[in-house]
Amino acid sequence: MSAALGAGALVVVPTLNEIDNLPRLLPAIFAALPGAHVLVVDDHSPDGTGALADALARAEPRLFVLHRQGPPGLGPAYLAGFAWALDRDYQHIFEMDADLSHPPDLLPALLHAAERYDLVLGCRYMPGGGVSGWGLHRRLLSRLGNTYARLVLGLPLRDLTGGYKCFRRSVLAALPLDRVQTRGYAFQIELTALAWRRGFLVGELPFCFPDRAHGQSKMSLRIAGEAAVGLWKMRSDVLPSGPVGPGEVR
Repeated sequence: MSAALGAGALVVVPTLNEIDNLPRLLPAIFAALPGAHVLVVDDHSPDGTGALADALARAEPRLFVLHRQGPPGLGPAYLAGFAWALDRDYQHIFEMDADLSHPPDLLPALLHAAERYDLVLGCRYMPGGGVSGWGLHRRLLSRLGNTYARLVLGLPLRDLTGGYKCFRRSVLAALPLDRVQTRGYAFQIELTALAWRRGFLVGELPFCFPDRAHGQSKMSLRIAGEAAVGLWKMRSDVLPSGPVGPGEVR
């Protein structure tokens, strides 16, 4: 594999108590995209994830660590990572969870698709995609959440709640990131909807999402409630007054 694969790309990985997963994830990312950099954005993990990331970064020049200040949450962590990326010359910026549910071997395919699309989503709910290790309740909750988001926002995308993405730099530079309000998983919906609303081309790639093997999920009823209520405010912010722009689905 070419050592240049992924050059100019940054993988943003937010962490909160991921000390068991980080040593497994980082080598897999660098094996998939040897030319890419990784930014770990740690939310003061009590389990020492941030300190471990610092130690790993001292031995790996492609790894950087941001110890974030401010209110906790997935959205603020990613926004801090995006700001860090935009202050530098990265041309593609990935979102990726630290829990090993986002397979690193999909990274090259996402990057390749970004030659055509402005924003590429890893999609669980299209042919070739899926989930494993989930009970019926969680499967239904995820399906219903995606359907609800599509209906409220009027978007045809099949996996609005997913968090495995590749942005072109131009997308993040154009979005009003300073006005993004959502902090939990609704953040994923809001950013994709904003990109679509502004006419960026959005594509989807299938992947299978396994449940995390180590650590605990950050999903909670509070986060789910924020997403359900926030969609209606989001609707007024992102729905166009006229025809939808030239977004399209792969």
